[in-house]
Amino acid sequence: MHRMQKIEQELGKKTLPNIKVGDTVEVHYLIKEGDKERVQLFIGTIIALKGRGIRRSVTVRRIVQNEGVERVFPLHNPRVKDIVPTRQGETRRSKLYYLRDRVGKKTRLREIFGEREDGQGAEAPAEPTATK
Repeated sequence: MHRMQKIEQELGKKTLPNIKVGDTVEVHYLIKEGDKERVQLFIGTIIALKGRGIRRSVTVRRIVQNEGVERVFPLHNPRVKDIVPTRQGETRRSKLYYLRDRVGKKTRLREIFGEREDGQGAEAPAEPTATK
């Protein structure tokens, strides 16, 4: 193992969230205000995943007061406390930059319900049985 790989293993987080492009996530980010620190939520859609290993980052986009806001969060940054997926969006692309040109309801992605192919995700609701 190379030195860089050892350093990356030591400094990186042990577990990463199971997220994909198109998911709606809550990013719990530690911010400093004066001498106090608090966790602030950034809720938005993942439009890009970038990098490998300790350099991996995620771009999250949301609409605030009719203005698009994007932030890039390095996944292994100690200030990123947690990334919680809330919805799983279905997409056929790896980068969703086309959402920048869309406004309102056109920015919605089709949602995936049930199990994800990699074993993560919400359980599918049981179908009601017909009784006579």
